[in-house]
Amino acid sequence: MTDHPTHRRRRLVGQSLLYSISVFASLGVFLFGYDQGVMSGIITGPYFRKYFNYPGPIETGTVVAVLEIGAFITSVAAGRVGDTIGRKGTLFIGAVVFTIGGAIQTFTIGFWSMLLGRIVSGFGVGLLSTIVPIYQSEISPPNHRGALACMEFTGNIIGYSSSVWTDYFCSFIDSDMSWRIPLFMQCVIGSILAAGSLLIPESPRRWLIDVGRESDGMRVLADLHDGDLHNPIAVAEYEEIKDKVREDRESGEARTYGVMWRKYKRRVLLAMSSQAFAQLVTVLLRRTCVLRNLVEAGWIGRQALLMTGINSLIYVLSTIPTWYLVDHWGRRAILLSGAVIMAAALVATGWWMYIDVPQTPNAVHLDTDHAAQCTGKGGLIIDGDELGI
Repeated sequence: MTDHPTHRRRRLVGQSLLYSISVFASLGVFLFGYDQGVMSGIITGPYFRKYFNYPGPIETGTVVAVLEIGAFITSVAAGRVGDTIGRKGTLFIGAVVFTIGGAIQTFTIGFWSMLLGRIVSGFGVGLLSTIVPIYQSEISPPNHRGALACMEFTGNIIGYSSSVWTDYFCSFIDSDMSWRIPLFMQCVIGSILAAGSLLIPESPRRWLIDVGRESDGMRVLADLHDGDLHNPIAVAEYEEIKDKVREDRESGEARTYGVMWRKYKRRVLLAMSSQAFAQLVTVLLRRTCVLRNLVEAGWIGRQALLMTGINSLIYVLSTIPTWYLVDHWGRRAILLSGAVIMAAALVATGWWMYIDVPQTPNAVHLDTDHAAQCTGKGGLIIDGDELGI
């Protein structure tokens, strides 16, 4: 009994535990962002091109895009996997698979092994990018859920920015290490995530209580408050979750995509279309900026990486205001205002490209920076959770 208070003081509980878990879990989406950007920076490098016998646009495009094939496959399966082995187990497997894929890419011996590594990494990305938002929403209290999910997305963009700057600094290395090191960083981060996922608690709000581990679920809920098993808020939350689990079991409905589509068709369409169009605009912003700078301004190789890196820093900064605004403006206001300003920036970009004057490259770059400042994608992430999806 004498050492119990000391033990409680040393164990993370309450907001310290909540934010620690959130920051760590964000490594999962950090990896997604890193992998989205790392290849685009190394495929134009002289040593990479020489090693792969100067690949053409089809080979280069395939190496970049094939990741999404693996990610799509496991993202569809991630929900079932997460319900079977838990959020924590899915996070661990996703990190391990991603690390293996990164190792195959780092020590590749040719084009086909590089493709294999990209697909394997995609499998990990699909698991991580799906399970991390689920885990985040399930450990977050309602009054912090918006800010925490926005912070999670900031981790994704920091990952993208980190990949660009890693590519840039490694471009000064005069050997194959200029492209192997950026790829190896995937293994380092993935290993950290895999090791740390063994230490974080399992999700109490759905999985632990849902599979009958009720005492473990109560313990985690108590830790997420103040560590007291008799905390009235934690007890009330525990009872609410138990009632919901019991209600779901009594309904007898299977947890399938078909059932979800029938019951929540409008919600699913809204969440999926919002995310899909947000990703499409993101691709347009990045690609417009880089390609226009390459073609019009003559920025090639390292210079293009530098400008893309600067753009990525603005992109990171643009996500920070949503931490505060998401719970004050609301999700809808952020989504609509971001969409309007992005549309205006893209129209301006199209105009500058149409008139094709000497000022066009810098103007296009400025337009994309302004659009990045108003993305507000944190609102999109929250909308899916808020709708009960």
